[in-house]
Amino acid sequence: MKRILLMLFVMLLPFTAAADRIKDMASIQGVRDNQLLGYGIVVGLDGSGDQTTQTPFTVQSIISMLSQMGVNLPQGTSLQLKNVAAVMVTATLPPFSKPGQTIDVTASSIGNAKSLRGGTLLMTPLKGADGQVYAMAQGNVLVGGVGASSGGASVQVNHLSVGRVPAGATVERAVPTLLGQGEFIHLELNANDFTTATRIVEAVNGQVAPGIASALDGRVIQVRAPAGNERVAFISKIENLEVNPAQGIAKVIINARTGSVVMNQTVTLDTCAVAHGNLTVMISSDSSVSQPGAFSQGQTVQTDKVTIDVKMDKGGLVQLQKGVSLSEVVKALNSIGATPQDLLAILQAMKSSGALRAELEII
Repeated sequence: MKRILLMLFVMLLPFTAAADRIKDMASIQGVRDNQLLGYGIVVGLDGSGDQTTQTPFTVQSIISMLSQMGVNLPQGTSLQLKNVAAVMVTATLPPFSKPGQTIDVTASSIGNAKSLRGGTLLMTPLKGADGQVYAMAQGNVLVGGVGASSGGASVQVNHLSVGRVPAGATVERAVPTLLGQGEFIHLELNANDFTTATRIVEAVNGQVAPGIASALDGRVIQVRAPAGNERVAFISKIENLEVNPAQGIAKVIINARTGSVVMNQTVTLDTCAVAHGNLTVMISSDSSVSQPGAFSQGQTVQTDKVTIDVKMDKGGLVQLQKGVSLSEVVKALNSIGATPQDLLAILQAMKSSGALRAELEII
């Protein structure tokens, strides 16, 4: 029977609130990266470029480039190129990037080139979603490698058809932002949560100025901010405020291939009964009361004891009682060598019946 790799990150102890900075939970609306895209040519390859008979767009690109440089080829000329490759060039433009700054770019082959190693990317305009050119890319393409092999100087390379050009693009146009415009700034939570949004509003109003923040919904918080150069210092102060985030929803993640189970907090179950194959798991919870002697001024103590009896019988029954931790059930199933399919089927049945009070995600 396939062994289950079980990983449980379960908070079994009482939850202790830990304060996080607002900058770790939210971002400023309008302050974000922008994706850039361009079509370019890599030259100087050592015979590992596109097979131009099968990639006519590479030949068309070379002919168009040469004509712009004053080189006119006769009609019907058939170019047999081996050192040229057509690539798509991608880059990420960080917020507040100014003309003259440099960014990294990635060149990915779109033809049948065997390798981009040793090539040079020719000048390529990079456009944004609006069709405007925001950067120009050019430079030597570096293809990542593992290192030299033992006993020789050969290099083992991971992926030959994709390479990077560090600082290979120069920003030509700045992306306008709304940070300095309007009376308000807006904080966007990384995860939608009404409780966390309310706590952030209370922290801003209590530690910065009363009445300047309000929650528009469970994700967006509107904050009245000063104008001019004072706005940057104001945002810095807000970002570093500490807030206790709300406890997230109970969630169980299971990997159907390996049987790995991850829980973000203690998950309890309602009373249920699940029959699955030849597995039998009997779980009982007993409470014992310790009564102090007469006139001893002691206190009555109640102790809950959970007993798990695991068997493998034909047509077995999995009997679960309310209040039993799901982690104990998973450990019991793992101890008898249940397969990932068994574990997945049982958890899905619990979720469908409403006994599993948690969100179940299968990856």
